[in-house]
Formats: sequence, structure tokens, C-alpha cells
Amino acid sequence: MIKFENAVRAAVGVVALLVLTPLAAAEPAKKPATTQIVAAPTAKQTIARKRSVADKKLHNLVLQVNTNEPAMMNLALNNATNVVQYYKDLGENVTIDVVTFGPGLHMLRDDTSPVKARLKTIAEKSTSITFDACGNTQENMGKAENKKIPLVAQATVVKSGVVRVMELQEQGWTYVRP
Repeated sequence: MIKFENAVRAAVGVVALLVLTPLAAAEPAKKPATTQIVAAPTAKQTIARKRSVADKKLHNLVLQVNTNEPAMMNLALNNATNVVQYYKDLGENVTIDVVTFGPGLHMLRDDTSPVKARLKTIAEKSTSITFDACGNTQENMGKAENKKIPLVAQATVVKSGVVRVMELQEQGWTYVRP
């Protein structure tokens, strides 16, 4: 056990020496350099330090909804709100675009949405999440139903939902289909 402890102390000393040597060489010679043994950072501290430096970028997520299934719509909304909370806890920003097309347009239809109340609540709580409705689908549903298809106030119409997803991916957005 003592040999192990000595080996650990020696390893920590070597790491400290390697870390401190470049720093000492860069400083003007004021007084003789002293070596101080510093405990290695924990894995959690290392990850936090890397995050604070490397991930100050804006995170972007596009969620696709193309089925008229309330469970899938709720799953997409769960994903969106969980991702927003995750990055909020880290002090980082995220933008999420929920894109609906085909049968998924029912998610944003004012007359048929099974998640209409939840959309309103989410939009009131977070400006990080937007909702896009496919204009092609809206037009085709209108022709099939012989009426104008009303959308919830939170929806923004885009010409094509599929094209919207493609363009966001081309801009580097992360794509998820719940």
C-alpha cells in the first residue's frame, strides 16, 4: 500500500512539474522556481473547463414531426423542453426549430392539434423553441378538405417543411426525428 501511495505522489509530482515548467520558463527570472504539488483536477472539473472554453457557441437543433400521432408530438415537445433546460443549466444557449409536414402538420393545426395547449405554454416559457408548418402540406390539406387550414398562433409557415429541414442541416444544425 505504501509503494502505491509513493507511486501516486511521484506521478502527481511529475504532472505538476510538466504543467508548471512551461509557465516558469515563460515568466521573467525573479526568484528561483519552486515546485508545488497540485492535485490533478477531477474529471468533472476537466469537463467543465473544456465546456467553458470550447462550447460557448450557440447550439442548434431541428426536430422533425411528420406523423399525426399525439405520442410522437409529445415526445418532440419533451425533447425540445429537455434540451432547453439542459443548456440553460450549463449557462449556454440553444435554438430549437420544430418542423412539421405531412400528417405531422396536425400538431400545428388550430382545429385538430392534440397538443395545442402545450404549444402555447411552451411558447410563453421559451423563446428558444420555434414551430414551422409546411406550406405545401397546408395547401394540399386545404384542397382535400375544401377549406382554409387554420394554424395555431405559434406556427410560422415555411414553403416546404422538408426543404426547411435540409437547409438547417446544411447550416450545421443537429437533426432529430423523435
